[in-house]
Amino acid sequence: MESNDKTVFIISSGALGQFLVPEIHSMSQLDSIFIFSLKTQSNEVWIKNWAKIKGVYTSIEPICELLSITSKEYNQSNIPVSIISAHDSDSSANLDQLEPTFMYTQIFKEILLDMEYNQRDITDLVNYCKEIYKEDKTEIEIIKEFECSYESSKAVWWYTRECFTYKMLNRALRTLNGDIITRMGFFLRDTYRQIESLHRQQIPSYGGKVFTTYRGQGLSTVDFEKLSNNISGLMSFNNFLSTSTHRRGSLSFAYGALGTSGMVGILFHMTIDPCVPTTPFASIKEMSYIEKEDEILFAMHTVFRISGIAKLDQNRELYQVDLKLTSDDDQQLHRLTESIRKEASGPTGWFRLGKLLLKIGQYGKAEELYTALLQQRVDDEGQAFIYHELGGLKRQQGRYKEAAEFYQKSLKIKERTLSEDDSTLASIYANLGTVYINTASYPQALEYYHKAHQIFEKTLPKNHLDLAT
Repeated sequence: MESNDKTVFIISSGALGQFLVPEIHSMSQLDSIFIFSLKTQSNEVWIKNWAKIKGVYTSIEPICELLSITSKEYNQSNIPVSIISAHDSDSSANLDQLEPTFMYTQIFKEILLDMEYNQRDITDLVNYCKEIYKEDKTEIEIIKEFECSYESSKAVWWYTRECFTYKMLNRALRTLNGDIITRMGFFLRDTYRQIESLHRQQIPSYGGKVFTTYRGQGLSTVDFEKLSNNISGLMSFNNFLSTSTHRRGSLSFAYGALGTSGMVGILFHMTIDPCVPTTPFASIKEMSYIEKEDEILFAMHTVFRISGIAKLDQNRELYQVDLKLTSDDDQQLHRLTESIRKEASGPTGWFRLGKLLLKIGQYGKAEELYTALLQQRVDDEGQAFIYHELGGLKRQQGRYKEAAEFYQKSLKIKERTLSEDDSTLASIYANLGTVYINTASYPQALEYYHKAHQIFEKTLPKNHLDLAT
């Protein structure tokens, strides 16, 4: 179990389980164990010591059914959330104190609608998925179906189908996997737009009346404590959010989380005012892969105000959390959003996202994103921008030789397209000078500082600080 971002379910015989379970039970990736044995009574004794064992089963059918239920419960409980205090400052200086996923998905949400794609993007994703799932014949057949029949009008249908689209998307947003997110960008955009379209069509049907939706899931004790300490604060679901109009069914998911160590059961009670401008949501009963399910699907990065918490079961860790959907006019949310936008400027949405990741110290994710962008269709200006940002990234990490290589690549492109006294060149020269100072390459450092100084003398006022340095 080398990967920490995957979850494992194990089916074992009773005889093997007695030796295997003590060795693997503490592994964080292990969610559930199912014992498949005809010797029910002899196994009932020893399994009581191991919380992750779901039971002893004499046939495979109930195990398959439980695996399906357990998988859904896991997906319910592992949607990424962010909790923001009602007193959090809107100062950009404090952005690095916010949860990375909140900022990451906020910017990503904004760039979705700006993305352009064609059949090549679908082909690229299909080829990538075929390699990932090459040992899974069932999934490969579904990928081939996607390749032949995908169209934007069926994005929600594909999202609600429990296959590679749903699994990869959720995992990518949970782990902030920039590579997969960029590959699935067209699918995310299509899903968002279809929800948005359905939202516009359905708004009149609500008659202006406030209504309620529910979501049952597990929440880590750490997140629950943070939530409890932030009544009146904000809670963001950083993925597409599935909710139900039926309380009882949602409550069953909350109960399902009670057997998991380190989790509490949560029933989210969500109050929705259809009259306020907000993140789009829609009933997808007619569009879902799962027929006749009364599901309200919210677009990615839906933000709620935390209204209150009440315990539902005095003997168990089961709680109801009351949430109210925020308006786009919510002042705290508006200030936070504007601060994030200022810190993530750039020529395109993807470049803005990369800059934001650098700002919050997510260097690995930024490099992952920039590398993925370089493999796509990027013009010379875009390449120069990315190489320059990667140079800054490596410089921040103290990897000065690599930083110099990226700065040189950016410089090579810029020198072809800019005049020799352009201030952009001066900035790159100055950065190269700093990098070479750190590698003790003093003649090269002096050369580039001199080039930068010559341009600054022509383009800056005589009392400018950059001339002094």
